[in-house]
Amino acid sequence: MASDTYSDKQHAQFVEQGYLRLGHVLTDGDLSNLRQRIDDIMMGNIRYQHMRMQLFDTETGQLRRTMGHEVASLAYRRIDDLEQDPLFLAYMQHGRFHQIAQRLVGEQVSVFRSMFMNKPANWDQTLAWHQDIGAGWGIDSNPTMTIWTALDTATTDNGCMQIVPGSHRQGIVNERHFLSEEEIAHYAPEHAVIDLEAEAGEAILLHNFLLHRSGTNPTDSSRRAFSATYMDAETRTKDTAQLFPILFGEGALDPASVDGKPPDLVQTFYG
Repeated sequence: MASDTYSDKQHAQFVEQGYLRLGHVLTDGDLSNLRQRIDDIMMGNIRYQHMRMQLFDTETGQLRRTMGHEVASLAYRRIDDLEQDPLFLAYMQHGRFHQIAQRLVGEQVSVFRSMFMNKPANWDQTLAWHQDIGAGWGIDSNPTMTIWTALDTATTDNGCMQIVPGSHRQGIVNERHFLSEEEIAHYAPEHAVIDLEAEAGEAILLHNFLLHRSGTNPTDSSRRAFSATYMDAETRTKDTAQLFPILFGEGALDPASVDGKPPDLVQTFYG
């Protein structure tokens, strides 16, 4: 199991490398519950009106966005706005993450995005080199803290994340999010890349400026993960000056009473 503390040594490693393994934050029971919950959301057994979903249409081979549930399928590529769900919200508010967020962000912490990511079985698409920031995100500051959690074991065989340790220290390489071929050659040469394999239930702290990509999943099983980005609660959207849901601090969401997401925050896709 993971340690309950975020030590000075771990903080120094995160500052230097741009990532930090947090260990198995999820118990086997909690992991099973989150897996079942995301399956129930994909199959439409549990529905949220203001939840943005990205479906892989197996007939056309194309991705398309839906607002709320549309088709019962385990082939959803991505599901956002999971802070509406009490199980996922409770996990995002784990005491370990609160401690880290206090140190990296502050006392008042909101969630920019909370998303499920899926590489279905025999997935033949890659995710190119990028940073989790960008002018197109439509917010007035760039977050720097994300917790990524493996819901299934991630390996080189099923398209695990690849990173360039320390690359976050380069700052923002490309405001358009994805890197050009020239930038890849300069900032992500092959000798600097490592595979970030992870066991199911393992959480990893990532700096949003860290360069990363992921490969295909030619196996017969899905590779699923959950990612939550934490930021200063004063961060606003550029178009409407809207604030984001609070995870820690005054006015924080409560899993016992969380009730949907304001429609203002799903009319435009931020991030």
